[in-house]
Amino acid sequence: MDSNIPVVSKIFCSGTPTILMIRRRPIVVNGGGFVVTDLSHNVAFVVDGCGILGSKGELKVKDGEGEIILSISKKGGIVQALSTRNKWNGYSMDYQGKEKLVFSLTDPKSCITQGAPIRIHIEPKRHCKNWDFEISGSFADRDCTIVDCTRKIVAQMGRKEMIRGKDFYHVEVQPGYDRAFIIGVMAILDNIHGESTRC
Repeated sequence: MDSNIPVVSKIFCSGTPTILMIRRRPIVVNGGGFVVTDLSHNVAFVVDGCGILGSKGELKVKDGEGEIILSISKKGGIVQALSTRNKWNGYSMDYQGKEKLVFSLTDPKSCITQGAPIRIHIEPKRHCKNWDFEISGSFADRDCTIVDCTRKIVAQMGRKEMIRGKDFYHVEVQPGYDRAFIIGVMAILDNIHGESTRC
């Protein structure tokens, strides 16, 4: 039985735990975003945000070869303006080059809902009823965890030992989970907290 849980693609799932190193790029120099490497310092993913794309609420996740594998956008409109939560949609490209919704993330946007969990829904719907993944902890402190609907840990974020500051941190992705999806979630959290992907 296949134990992989792909969201973007099964090629981004591994049978072993994977540690990904994330280094933020300065907005003034490289347009912001961040670079993700493996422990051998090979570029695995690159995230571009507003500084490169020129559009607020738009993010792109590229693979190590520079191909866009995930497009993320913040939902807008009147209904969204009246909502107590922000909604982000993640799209992968199908084999014909068309965007396909693969996940949506909702986060609290006001003091009324502050402290409410950030939840992620996968498309198409899976076995979970209300949500598929949940984020707890503090992204700003580089100490957060992503769990699935059974409360199994999917990924954990932490600071790199011996390096101070928030520009360099790591994410450990558990076996079978989609690394590209996890990096997409990190890109959204980065934007929500006004960091390197935001203008």
